[in-house]
Amino acid sequence: MYAILDIETTGGKYNEEGITEIAIYKYDGHQIIDQFISLINPEREIQEFVVKLTGINNKMLRNAPKFYEVAKRIVEITQDCFIVAHNANFDYRILRTEFDRLGYQYKRNTLCTVTLSKKLIPESPSHSLGKLCKFLGIPMSDRHRATGDALATVQLFKLLIDKDVEKGIIQQSIKYFDNRHEKFRIQRILDSLPEKEGLFYVHNHEGTIIFVGRGKNIKQETNKLFLKETRKALKVIKRVSKVSYEETGNMLFTRLKYHLELEKLKPKYNIIRKRKLTDKSFNHDNMLVIDKGRIPEEHAVILIEKNEVMGYTYTNLAFQEHQLSILKSMLTPIEHKELAKTIIKNYLLKNKVFKIVRLQVENNL
Repeated sequence: MYAILDIETTGGKYNEEGITEIAIYKYDGHQIIDQFISLINPEREIQEFVVKLTGINNKMLRNAPKFYEVAKRIVEITQDCFIVAHNANFDYRILRTEFDRLGYQYKRNTLCTVTLSKKLIPESPSHSLGKLCKFLGIPMSDRHRATGDALATVQLFKLLIDKDVEKGIIQQSIKYFDNRHEKFRIQRILDSLPEKEGLFYVHNHEGTIIFVGRGKNIKQETNKLFLKETRKALKVIKRVSKVSYEETGNMLFTRLKYHLELEKLKPKYNIIRKRKLTDKSFNHDNMLVIDKGRIPEEHAVILIEKNEVMGYTYTNLAFQEHQLSILKSMLTPIEHKELAKTIIKNYLLKNKVFKIVRLQVENNL
């Protein structure tokens, strides 16, 4: 679970700043499930340059709650969550400073989207929130206000999770928040899973992925695994601490991501058979394969360039598909291109997708 947040402050000397606005979105890795947004009376003057930057002035905060009045809500909404922020060291320091003033020791694990984006999107010319969102085609509103910046960080973090093919983000968070002693362990795991198409990842107590499964109904397929009595299944059941999942939205992405994940992660209890790779070309050298996404307003997109599978992504804005430079920045790159080509080619021979957009050479591919 993640508490994605942004904080605006008064500015001033180090550790003497006060919070003027806070926005927190509790995110389960798939959707926002809770939120807290509030102006805060910092009980000190706001620096003039900060007023110009954020538009928040002392008059606006006169009747706003003081930090101690919202502290309990902040503790509750961030309980058992990673704090996620763009430059998390700053936001977490500010929060801890405010709680220290109240005599409360506030401790949370953190994830920084600056650090993650530098690792997962190294090609971006800048990793500041505004420029990174522009590079990725993520819309922003209310820049330098807590709500606008936090919502943009939610969209950025969602894309970073998609790009994290090694599942480092998920495995790290599960390792820290391990509820191995909770009663009714298997039922608790099943209750957390959706009845939607996608992949599921079985983690041991260290957070390591030991088995990857797939199906049209994630919950049902996981339950089938837990009901098996084979030697391998019993070993998985004995070692499972948590099951995370990834909705795909369509069968093509389920097949593609499943086989790519097996090659990348090599889970201990999966049987990985060597596939015969195709030597046949696609019908068109340059194209977009577009299918339905995970939610109604979303598309799942695969880019084929010079008869090679370049990567895949999810889009929710038409211009992201129409502007290849933006689309390419959003792609999760594919390492095993021949394997991906085989899976996609075989799928297209027997199944239909939403649409295929053939790209002309003059599009500067």
